[in-house]
Amino acid sequence: MRSVAVAAKVTAMTEPRRLPLETWGRHWLGRLQVWSDRRGWSRYAFEFLMFGIKQGWACLFGGAMLALLLATGLWWPEGAPVARYDFLVLGALTIQAAMLALKLESWEEARVILVFHVVGTIMELFKTAHGSWIYPEDSVLRIGMVPLFSGFMYAAVGSYIARVWRIFDIRFRHYPPLWTTWVLAAAIYVNFFAHHWLPDVRLGLFAATALLFGRGWFYFTPDRRRRSMPFLLGFLLVALFIWFAENLGTWAQAWAYPGQEDGWEPVSLAKLGSWFLLMMISVVLVSLVHRPEAEPSPSPGA
Repeated sequence: MRSVAVAAKVTAMTEPRRLPLETWGRHWLGRLQVWSDRRGWSRYAFEFLMFGIKQGWACLFGGAMLALLLATGLWWPEGAPVARYDFLVLGALTIQAAMLALKLESWEEARVILVFHVVGTIMELFKTAHGSWIYPEDSVLRIGMVPLFSGFMYAAVGSYIARVWRIFDIRFRHYPPLWTTWVLAAAIYVNFFAHHWLPDVRLGLFAATALLFGRGWFYFTPDRRRRSMPFLLGFLLVALFIWFAENLGTWAQAWAYPGQEDGWEPVSLAKLGSWFLLMMISVVLVSLVHRPEAEPSPSPGA
């Protein structure tokens, strides 16, 4: 009986918590999975396919927002009755409402998006006031120099972290004590503001991040088998993905860094470090909703 209970616990752990459409989609892919199990290469190919599908699903809100940025950057008509930035605000709200109404997103994930929107907007107000970047177009729905759609860019990061956490059933080993991660996130957030007057301590923050998370691993389920990756590598890969998305956003003239006003050029690689540190804040904020759970150690002889 004990072995049955243990097996049931492991099965429950490796089965991600799914929304209705996710359950339907997984059932639809069942036949392809049965076919892929016939050979080793096709089994791995199916697992890679599932990894891509789940990543795309986790990026649903961010992908939709990026598509809006690109589409309006390419085809927004002159003299439109609504400013492009205002349309992006309305579009973001419509996407959010549709995801909740169609049960593509949980209310927990929506709360994470709201928190990220507030945190991001505060940072935007400060950074634009100090000339770190600008929003060159006019709009009505804005606070000072910051159009309200900008907060949804940070919300997209929060949405991705919260969704990928659930969709891949992410669990951890050697996750640092929660209070230490809160202190680190607060220090990173303060440094984003304070470095305009005080010495920039981001090198120390990188070192603190490595000290806290350097020995940690996270575990995830692309298909049926648990996989693992070092914390810091995962953070860096997501930061790199955001940096690519930021290049697309600036190319679409949604905002501009100094030097991009007269023509687009790639975003500096130095921004990759900023996004890496922002990932620390993101993970800590999401951990307030999804408390980090430990990955069970394999049983002897397994």
